[in-house]
Amino acid sequence: MTMLARPYSGLIAAPLLPMLPDASIDWDGLRSYMAWIGQQRPSAVAMNMDASEVVSLRIEEQLEVIRICKEVLDGSCPLLSGVLAGSTELAIELGRSLKKAGAEGLVVFPAFPTFLGTPLPIEMVTHFHRSIASGVELPIVAFQFPRGWGPDFTPELMKAMCEIPELFAIKESSFDAQMTIQAVASAGAVSNRPAILTGSDTFIFEALMMGCDGALIGFAGTATRELVEMQQAVARGDYNHGKQIWDRLSPIARYCWRAPVRDFRPRMKELLKLQGQFQHATVRLPQLGVSDHERAEIRRIASEAGLI
Repeated sequence: MTMLARPYSGLIAAPLLPMLPDASIDWDGLRSYMAWIGQQRPSAVAMNMDASEVVSLRIEEQLEVIRICKEVLDGSCPLLSGVLAGSTELAIELGRSLKKAGAEGLVVFPAFPTFLGTPLPIEMVTHFHRSIASGVELPIVAFQFPRGWGPDFTPELMKAMCEIPELFAIKESSFDAQMTIQAVASAGAVSNRPAILTGSDTFIFEALMMGCDGALIGFAGTATRELVEMQQAVARGDYNHGKQIWDRLSPIARYCWRAPVRDFRPRMKELLKLQGQFQHATVRLPQLGVSDHERAEIRRIASEAGLI
């Protein structure tokens, strides 16, 4: 667990989830894909996230995803799991099951719909995360979503959250430069601060330059090695090299995560299919697939980026 302690930095991949044409999980495909991800040496892997369509997965599927990924990664890097539940009790129960399946850390989604809207009481946010961390006894990551979708990490909330010893990082997924800067500044104002990991796929390099310690990112479901290299380059001050990598990769990231952002999943699956990592680009309904025009654009931009 020392790899998931403060101070933390690195590139955590949040891979997608391969599915068969009937929308069942492609378990064999998951094994080969996870082996490919692991070979590219991310700091950690996070499954049961938005990228892997956690909201569409049954609990038994989430647990099996963790079991298989744990087996394939075989200790090469820590395995995290998202925890999405509407109550503290359910989140603890799910977290314990995921831990038993092999999760070594948890990425705690806000308790929807309770956490929708502002302002959120600090004691509600801290009690929720502290209860899960202590109840499951695993390191945790908390989320910052776009404003109104969960807690905003003001200096007051950051200070209170840093009193949770198991909290090692904040996933900053606002897709908002000002909120990213606020989270970095709030973390910098407290001792024993958690890492700020960008989750904004459209400006990963820029977020690192703003002071983020790393990334927990769906785009690392492809080009993992290159993104690891980019994060490490920025961390050692080699900004030119980091920018060269991002200049090549950013057009496909920005295309896949353009509005409507929900469509990043089928877009990324089309890319992974082009790369030979997925046999199919299936997503679960009501999510729809991409158009022929989008498919052609993904091929063109990915080719220019050197990903296919």
